[in-house]
Amino acid sequence: MSLQLMNFFYLIASVLFILGLKYMSHPRTAVRGNLLGALGMLIAIVVTLMDRNIVSYQVIVAGLVVGGLIGAIMAYRAPMTAMPQVVAVFNGFGGGASALAVGAAFIEALKGSFFEEINVLFTSSVAIAGFIGGIAFTGSGVAFAKLQGLMKERPIILPYRHLINIALALICVALSVMFVMNPASSSATYWIMLAVACVLGITLVIPIGGADMPVVISLLNAYSGLAAAGHGWVLNNSVLIISGSLVGSAGFILTAVMCKAMNRSLTNVMFAGVGEIVASEAESKDVYAGRVKATSPEEVAMLLEGARRVVIVPGYGLAVAQAQYAIQDLTNYLESKGVEVEFAIHPVAGRMPGHMNVLLAEANIPYDKLKEMDEINPTFRQTDVVIVIGANDVVNPIARNVTDPSNPIAGMPILNVDEARSVVIVKRSLSPGFAGIANPLFAADNSLMLFGDAKKMAVALVAALKEA
Repeated sequence: MSLQLMNFFYLIASVLFILGLKYMSHPRTAVRGNLLGALGMLIAIVVTLMDRNIVSYQVIVAGLVVGGLIGAIMAYRAPMTAMPQVVAVFNGFGGGASALAVGAAFIEALKGSFFEEINVLFTSSVAIAGFIGGIAFTGSGVAFAKLQGLMKERPIILPYRHLINIALALICVALSVMFVMNPASSSATYWIMLAVACVLGITLVIPIGGADMPVVISLLNAYSGLAAAGHGWVLNNSVLIISGSLVGSAGFILTAVMCKAMNRSLTNVMFAGVGEIVASEAESKDVYAGRVKATSPEEVAMLLEGARRVVIVPGYGLAVAQAQYAIQDLTNYLESKGVEVEFAIHPVAGRMPGHMNVLLAEANIPYDKLKEMDEINPTFRQTDVVIVIGANDVVNPIARNVTDPSNPIAGMPILNVDEARSVVIVKRSLSPGFAGIANPLFAADNSLMLFGDAKKMAVALVAALKEA
């Protein structure tokens, strides 16, 4: 296949990527967008396989078999609630693959196999892709470990961590400059730089707590995209450059949206170690002070019987309990009795952007019932009952206290559930959220605590409603 024809098909694939990204911006068209993106990737792969300047087809088939087997096992075994972990792993694989591929391309360039000239643009692209890809690889690994419970979710604060990170970054920059200026005589420099970048990825992410994982995942996604774009510059491959740039820019935009939703800067998310300090028992007693009112499914059922409008607020506790289908049953039963039911979705609820939307969509909750924060907040005053399921910080009224410098969520936009007539919080205990602070909503006059597993409590609610 001629180079001109290959570039033409690459252009078609790139257009499909752009259209896919556009359609995936809305839940109603997300499936179509996903299919368009997959079609674009299929075209890019087929065209690349027709290029003679590639490794043998035996190696490619072996890679497809091994990679396909790993991917199939991961997809089969991972429940929908584990999608954040899957995304983190894919980010890491993408960054690591780019870092290794550009290193291999550099080795081939030294041999004179595929490239006519090793110039500054080539070596700079190799260094940048390796640096970013190494950070994305190990950083995503740490994010996966935290989300999967293999590592403590709260920030792990290293002594002098900022100085360590600055030193590691400077070492990577120095090694990259050495590599770019004299690549032929210092080929080992790249691999040393890559190893240091991998260490930097670990030290950057371990001080970040579980509450900030949506931002971290978005940022690592952007990193993997930039690494892929750098890989494209190394290979002079237009489809890699375009697709990597799309992923990178989309990841950075989403990161900015997540930071805005928490009213925090990216530097605060990355370096402040929010969630390291957990509210003490004495501080929690001061907030709750015997005012918490425990309830039962039967009492909540009586409350729901007189309700005309109910809003459900899903949080990470819903994902942990895999309660989405039980919530669907509760929703269907309430609607069969003429109750209006909607879902209030906070932008950073869960562990990745859109986590709650994905879970509820899996349970066939209609998209039009999923309301964003800005749309649902003005309606809480006209809501009879709000059921908060496993959410904490995103409904914490302390966020409105913007004058307290010790408040880690000061100014964060929240769901104004405390404005409803009655609030039922389904939670295992009074333990603080990822921000590590107590929640006065639990002790509010219009709040009731339904202690227990989210799935079991939802099933019990349906049973109590049917018996009433």
